[in-house]
Amino acid sequence: MALIDDLGAGPVCLDTALVIYLIEENQLFSAVIAPLFEAADAGELELVVSALTLLEVLVVPYRAGNIALAERYEAVLTRSRGMRMIDLTREHMRLAAQLRAASSVATPDALQLATCLASRCSAFVTNDRRLPSIPGLRIIQLRDYSV
Repeated sequence: MALIDDLGAGPVCLDTALVIYLIEENQLFSAVIAPLFEAADAGELELVVSALTLLEVLVVPYRAGNIALAERYEAVLTRSRGMRMIDLTREHMRLAAQLRAASSVATPDALQLATCLASRCSAFVTNDRRLPSIPGLRIIQLRDYSV
């Protein structure tokens, strides 16, 4: 079964790695994730990312002085049809703290997961096998769909 067929109804939250795979045309995962972005562009799927994703994707381009790549990342995250970037609020911080208190999840991951839960996403697509199980949120491992 293809990843897009396994997502279920509702918005889907993406981990930072998926945005990197898309922009940098990762050979292992581009074909797997392309249908997600195509469906979002067609208005058939809502993709959700945390504002933390913007921070994470900009570090390497800024470090390398590659402003064009940084601008491309920001454009994809903020102006793509079907993609919604969620600014982090005090409520997200509180929920992330609760997730950290209940598990061994790291702060950045807790913020990503809090964004998913607060946005009522049906799933979080990631390549991070260290994430704990979260009630009410399906954690989908992208690696399980690689070609």
